[in-house]
Amino acid sequence: MNKHLLKPQLTPYNADYARWCVEQGALLRAGRLDALDRENLAEEIESLGRSDKREIRSRLKELLLHLLKWHFQPRKRKGGWRASIAEQRSELQELLDESPSLRSLPSSELGKLYTIARLKAADETGLEEDAFPIECPYPIEDILDDGFLPGTPWPK
Repeated sequence: MNKHLLKPQLTPYNADYARWCVEQGALLRAGRLDALDRENLAEEIESLGRSDKREIRSRLKELLLHLLKWHFQPRKRKGGWRASIAEQRSELQELLDESPSLRSLPSSELGKLYTIARLKAADETGLEEDAFPIECPYPIEDILDDGFLPGTPWPK
């Protein structure tokens, strides 16, 4: 068997990604569009949008998890839960401010992400899954609202 068939051909893109990025940026700035690695560059640009979507979904799922834990385990509330809620909201807001075209993503993904957060909350709290509502009990506006914490007030 020919060993050359087994080895992927090294290109600047897969040999040293960081260098490739710097080179592509320099070529763009210099207006040398003919020298760009157009196919890989287009793929990287498209992946940036997918990355933002993944990040928004991840942050929203984590936010839902901590809201559920906060709501359904009032005696076990911790400052870390409150801090995580604030952090997830802040990061979500920043992502949505940077990519306003993704503003509808939290609403459209809420049902699916709530289902996952509900399962994870049951696992992490030791509560039965049916202790948590089947449908998300919080409107997206409340979920993203810095002043909203479900259930009873913060223990004094």
